Amino acid sequence: MSTFTVVEAGAWTNLGQQVFERGPLKKAGKMFLCERLGATGCELSLNHLRAGDAHDFLHRHRQHEEVYVAVAGRGEMIVDGERFPLQEGTVVRVAPAGARSLRAAVDQSLDFICIQAVAGTLQNRNVSDGELIPGGSPW
Repeated sequence: MSTFTVVEAGAWTNLGQQVFERGPLKKAGKMFLCERLGATGCELSLNHLRAGDAHDFLHRHRQHEEVYVAVAGRGEMIVDGERFPLQEGTVVRVAPAGARSLRAAVDQSLDFICIQAVAGTLQNRNVSDGELIPGGSPW
């Protein structure tokens, strides 16, 4: 069994060709990667909203908190009725119960990564779980 998986997701500009469908919900510009990566601790999606496009629904989760990372463009997010801007570099964590939605700016698309994990399950924070390998890096 390999200790890593590589997936070529393609260019962000082509992400709009990906379509997520679940029941009556059909949304272009969303690529889930958990199954493709064989991930076992989180769900990950790459997302592209064209200028003026929006998630025309609110949603929440039963167990998963979500972290949204804006990587390009501009937009706006709403969580529990509070609206705030999104732009490259904005990072937002939403607890499972938070009712959320987002949209791209009228004149600019919005690209973002969404990471989902079961709330309250993180046992070790960043550096406390890592260990250095003797011998150094090949670079």
